[in-house]
Amino acid sequence: MMRRIHIFALTAFLAPGASCASSAQPLPQRIISVSPNVTEILYGIGAFDRVVAVSDYCTYPPAVQNLPRVGGWENSNLEKIAALRPDLVILTDAQAPFLEDKLRDLGIRSVAVPTRSLADIFVSIDEIGRATGTQARAADLARRTRASLDNTRALTRNLPRPSVLFVVDRTPGTLRDMTVAAQGSFLADLIDIAGGRITAAPAKSGYLNVSKDAILTLDPEVIIDLVHWSKGRFAEHPELVWHDLPELRAVREGRLCPLRDEFLPHASQFVADTAKLLAKLIHPEAFGGGTK
Repeated sequence: MMRRIHIFALTAFLAPGASCASSAQPLPQRIISVSPNVTEILYGIGAFDRVVAVSDYCTYPPAVQNLPRVGGWENSNLEKIAALRPDLVILTDAQAPFLEDKLRDLGIRSVAVPTRSLADIFVSIDEIGRATGTQARAADLARRTRASLDNTRALTRNLPRPSVLFVVDRTPGTLRDMTVAAQGSFLADLIDIAGGRITAAPAKSGYLNVSKDAILTLDPEVIIDLVHWSKGRFAEHPELVWHDLPELRAVREGRLCPLRDEFLPHASQFVADTAKLLAKLIHPEAFGGGTK
């Protein structure tokens, strides 16, 4: 199930979000987050102390381990949510079709925030800040995130821009059922900041399902493979999996980069860390790592 939540979290279909709190509404004191990126933003703006429950997939901050869990990405436990008596549930726009009407029927206020593009992330920080009465902290978090992204952009601005395939999901141990970041996703925006050029064409959702033949046609110079399934003795070896396509330039030249960092697919302030990491992978020579 872990691999599903990442793809669902990435694929935001821009469902209409609920309006934020008006100045007449009291500040929420019992907040439930049903998405990892929302929980991360709540922590970043200083509102995490009012969070009373989170989704099954929230891992940050570490204190989430002490909170009740209210289910998965599209199947949140409404009975459990109602029993916790929240005065605000925050979700993503992609979750809104599954949850928004049901929460409204229960008389529970919700806010749905956008998550598709990089610009959406700053909208989310602002909306969550206004909904929780932490506008100043939200503005500061957005400022620091933008500054970090600008620093990474400045480091890569004049470097060559290799083509990058960013695989966000596939059947474990194989190159089947692959989903890749396309133009229009925040991951594509981050690849651009990191000094790369996303290979996949634009997509309304920001993500595309691609075949092995399509990847052969794209022939990327760098492959970033987001691995988020079993570890330890059950883990796969991505390098061996990609040797199924030895003719790919990235495979021939050793530019395959498997990643396991959990924050990578989350549309939160952690995009700044993701951009830095991607820049080091795409341009190791600019960070003292030499060329591959």
